[in-house]
Amino acid sequence: MIDLELWAGAECTVNRVGDEFRDQLILTGHDRRPSDIELLPDLGVKALRFPVLWERVSPDQHSAPDWDWSDRGLNLLRALQLRPIIGLVHHGSGPRHTSLLDDSFVDGLAAHALATARRYPWVTDWTPVNEPLTTARFSALYGYWYPHARDEAAFWTALLTQVEATRAAMEAIRSVNPSARLIQTDDLGRTYATSALADQAGFDNARRWMGWDLLCGRVDPGHDLWKRLCDHGLEARLRSLADQPCVPDMLGINHYLTSDRFLDHRLQRYPPRTHGSNATRAFADVEAVRVLDPPAAGLRGALQEAWHRYGLPLAVTEVHNGCSREEQLRWFTEAWSTADELRSQGTDVRAVTAWALYGSSGWNTLLTAPGLYESGAYDVRSGAPRPTAMAQLMRALTTNSALPPAAEGLGWWHRPSRLHHPVVNRPAPMSAHSPPARPGARLVLILGATGTLGQALARACARRGLAYHLSGRAELDLLDPASIAATLDRHRPWAVMNAAGWVRVDEAEDNDTACMRINAGGALAVAHACTTRAIPTVNFSTDLVFGDAGLSVYRESDVPAPLNVYGKSKWRMEQAVANLSGQHLIVRTAAFFSPWDRYNFAVAVVDRLRRKERFAAAKDSFVSPTYVPHLCEATLDLLIDEAAGLWHLSNEEAVSWAQFAVRISRACGLDESLIDFVCSGDLGWKASRPRASPLASEKGALMPSLSQAVQQFARELEGFVR
Repeated sequence: MIDLELWAGAECTVNRVGDEFRDQLILTGHDRRPSDIELLPDLGVKALRFPVLWERVSPDQHSAPDWDWSDRGLNLLRALQLRPIIGLVHHGSGPRHTSLLDDSFVDGLAAHALATARRYPWVTDWTPVNEPLTTARFSALYGYWYPHARDEAAFWTALLTQVEATRAAMEAIRSVNPSARLIQTDDLGRTYATSALADQAGFDNARRWMGWDLLCGRVDPGHDLWKRLCDHGLEARLRSLADQPCVPDMLGINHYLTSDRFLDHRLQRYPPRTHGSNATRAFADVEAVRVLDPPAAGLRGALQEAWHRYGLPLAVTEVHNGCSREEQLRWFTEAWSTADELRSQGTDVRAVTAWALYGSSGWNTLLTAPGLYESGAYDVRSGAPRPTAMAQLMRALTTNSALPPAAEGLGWWHRPSRLHHPVVNRPAPMSAHSPPARPGARLVLILGATGTLGQALARACARRGLAYHLSGRAELDLLDPASIAATLDRHRPWAVMNAAGWVRVDEAEDNDTACMRINAGGALAVAHACTTRAIPTVNFSTDLVFGDAGLSVYRESDVPAPLNVYGKSKWRMEQAVANLSGQHLIVRTAAFFSPWDRYNFAVAVVDRLRRKERFAAAKDSFVSPTYVPHLCEATLDLLIDEAAGLWHLSNEEAVSWAQFAVRISRACGLDESLIDFVCSGDLGWKASRPRASPLASEKGALMPSLSQAVQQFARELEGFVR
């Protein structure tokens, strides 16, 4: 049996919403960076799903096709000896003059396929239409994408149109290259249900195969859904496909953590956003992973069912998890090991695909509006691709090297926290009732057990399933090298996050020696001890390393000039740690606020205003407030990515302390008229502070906006208070 191959692909959807086309290649910048492809051979990638999309090449039927981007990419792939799998439509409905409900779609795609094959006759592997069944659902049944239909007849018409277009496209391609292969992708999950909804689940589980069944010529008078489609006037088209099938050479299985569904008639158990209905009954439609115990069969079940049904070679053609970095690693590792194990049992799985190489944008809105960016093997928020731990994992899997430490442990889909609704027990073999075994995970050592940041980092690790140990001064004294060495050797961590140190800015003015010894000397001692043990570290600094240079924002390359003892101690730490060998991340941040700590500015605002007391805040001192939960998430992702050097992390908006107080009061529904805008000189600060020290990053904005942070703070604080 040939080796399991690593494939890859950029998220390349071009979908239409109304009259607007949303192009993922533009949104992630891959459209402007053809050299991205040069990164792939080092990862062990053998084939790349490559878009030569109809909407991009020929957006206007009256203009000449634009092949420039495709030419550059495919010529580079050929030079690098990477095998392309060309896609022609990816969740799209074609250029503006056609749609999935238009008769011209089939001939139009066939013409584009012929032109593409003639231009690239050496390309063997093709996916003319990506996920036709999923696209038909989103475009013609749910109405999210153009042509925004919402009825069953339109859904079946859209599906048949895409299947017929696939057949016509492959006929055109094979007229140029008779050995061309069809690799047909679609999302595949399974629907589970309460007994009251067994008929609906049965229909869903028959419908999920229809794209492949139609291509394979299986939808004939003996098919379960033959009569249903004929009732919509589609018999002639069905007979044509049955008589002249276009059987795929390989099936591409795309399975996500949301692909398996559960239908429940007991609406009261679920939030209204999950409620839907069929012609006869209302029900909740939720992710099976959030309610079933043991969980659904997942990717393993999807691959096994597809193999048993068709007996055709399989590939997992999209693997991506829009989540924190370690969960991305765990999901991909599980997909790879699942494919490898099934191969050993006789299932012909050829490849696993790292999808969304350069991330994706807006899938949290189902591509109906601007939305969140999710990174993939590379993070492109700085404008250039920065390799994440996913890139390390891909390289490790193809070279049989050690996996990144954060890949250890169970993914959230195996942990009890996955269950968001009342549990529904699923009949299953005993083996399914136990989560997969994992070796003992190595831990992260967090210093600063009593501090806001140390406790928040521990909370974030716990939520993300990262093993950690939170160490206090009684165990590790920053001023005692022997205690540092003993703690490191006892726990043998894979990383150390140093959140300990002197934090009282004004008191440092009278304790400069102690502040320097702890923040600079102690931090250096920890980092040095880690260097000798090849342990990465994270070190935290402050916006107060900057003075009054008069800049609107400060970035990593700006020169520090601290005005107070605390800022000087952190600047000295930065310089000392930066001069060490090894992997050391230095995070500059500012103006913490958190719902979990009673001693920060935002909580003080809320406490005073709730008591109807006045609150004074500086109107002439500007900062970039940093929401601690967001800081912890971004820092952990950078640590897992093996990032090093200096990074600015904040919620990247400059406001005065008084403006920040107003934002907090509004989010919490409090009386902002109680806030007094005063000069900073009236607040009795002992330590000098810069008039403005807002942070921004040259390396990309990794944290949500301040507006999002303030709203989340208000929600979390309310829950915390209750």
